[in-house]
Amino acid sequence: MKKIVLALTGAVFLAGCTTDPYTGQQKVSNMAGGAAIGALAGAGVGLLAGGDDRRNALIGAGVGALAGGAIGGYMDQQEAELRRYLQGTGVSVSRVGDQIILNMPSNITFASDQYDVVPAFYETLNAVALVLNKYNRTYVDINGHTDSTGGLQHNQTLSERRADSVARFLAQGGVDSRRFQIRGFGPSQPIATNATADGRAQNRRVEIHLTPFS
Repeated sequence: MKKIVLALTGAVFLAGCTTDPYTGQQKVSNMAGGAAIGALAGAGVGLLAGGDDRRNALIGAGVGALAGGAIGGYMDQQEAELRRYLQGTGVSVSRVGDQIILNMPSNITFASDQYDVVPAFYETLNAVALVLNKYNRTYVDINGHTDSTGGLQHNQTLSERRADSVARFLAQGGVDSRRFQIRGFGPSQPIATNATADGRAQNRRVEIHLTPFS
């Protein structure tokens, strides 16, 4: 499996080199970076970045950390823009302390039992990418969840691949993948009962958690 992952990652990066139209320099495209993450997550690696690794990568990229009283205002502004762009899309925006949570129900994001983002949702994800690019001093945790119907391993894999698909789309939209943490939780974190159709629909979702980089 390690050899497959390395081969996929290497192939994606080699194929994804582009010329920056402003500097003329060769670089790895955002699409390639996201696809490389996809190869890893799809192979079951799960946690792709976190803790000091993510922090060090962002510091190395010149992203300044937020401090003290600046955090609340920064997240307030980001929340307001997300609410404006996502109004009426079916994506909910909630705030828990200094963290923003976007809840993307699977019925508007994916076809049944599939993990490719449906074209009708592209515009919504493009809006999310636009805001994330503007407010780049946040960590982006992308978490996939399923209901309890079906086999546990199938649901775990589906949740990972759905989270990965959202991450790849955002990376293609220019969001720095070094901010990402991509995980699938299968049916282990329900937000409603799995005993009803409505409850199961609520549990099938991808959540994006935005946490200030401080």
